[in-house]
Amino acid sequence: MTFRILPVAFLLAAPAAAQAFPVTVQSCDREITFEGAPERAVSNDVNLTEMMLALGLRDRMVGYTGVSGWKTLDERLRADVETLPELSPQYPGREVLLGANADFYFAGWNYGMNVGGEVTPDTLAPFGISVYELTESCTHVMEKPKASFEDLYSDIRNLGTIFGVAERAEALVADWHEDLVRQKDAAGNGARPLRVFVYDSGEDTPFTAGRFAMPTALIEAAGGVNVMDDLEKSWATVGWEEMIARDPEMILIVNYGEVTAAQKREFLMSNPAFADVIAVRENNFVTLDYVAATPGPRNIEAVGVLARAFAEAGE
Repeated sequence: MTFRILPVAFLLAAPAAAQAFPVTVQSCDREITFEGAPERAVSNDVNLTEMMLALGLRDRMVGYTGVSGWKTLDERLRADVETLPELSPQYPGREVLLGANADFYFAGWNYGMNVGGEVTPDTLAPFGISVYELTESCTHVMEKPKASFEDLYSDIRNLGTIFGVAERAEALVADWHEDLVRQKDAAGNGARPLRVFVYDSGEDTPFTAGRFAMPTALIEAAGGVNVMDDLEKSWATVGWEEMIARDPEMILIVNYGEVTAAQKREFLMSNPAFADVIAVRENNFVTLDYVAATPGPRNIEAVGVLARAFAEAGE
């Protein structure tokens, strides 16, 4: 299964009625109003860029940022963005967005923006650049429920409203929802949820996913439980003793950056401190690419990958 960008036939079909503007959407703890659809949008990171592409919004974009500095575009995404420039390999400075004459920035907290940093909704507003914030990242600026697929669906619906393609967004969400139900049905119901630890990076201390990060929702949909579900953060650093004490039965490795998933697995397998951890002892590892482990179109197929790995580990 692959994530779906709406087919050309759908995108070119005669629209029902043009969406009326102005429109107002919720972005974290802000309400933002658009008098018309943005025409010079910029997205940050691979997953957010894929959301824009999945909605057929490439012609509304002037570029993307925050990919090559940390990650490599896979064949799928490389083909989809070949007509778009990467404006900055990492987080863009304000001058990058102004230089592109951007009128919209789709980013998130720690996905292209830092709290109190140079690029925020407040700092861009005086220049006529509206910002929509990734819902998963809102935990950095407000209280929110733990991560769920509703975060993804809300982002797609809000982007659909902002760009005047609400019907496309609803069709995409309905399609993903059906696929997710199929993935859950295929996973079945085990006697109990498999205990899973998310290993993003780090050797001295691990960077992992807490209750507000998307892997928590992916793991639960696949029939498992994130052992760090009580960590009141999204992505954060913890001590190795935390992982060892919780004795995960499966370790989910996030694949990106200079250290490969194979190297991360070898580090865990070769370290005597982890020898008694069930997942290490039984060689129970599963890998998701960064673009599938963070909010975006590939989350649905990620559930299938996890469900199959959990089933095999439970046999």
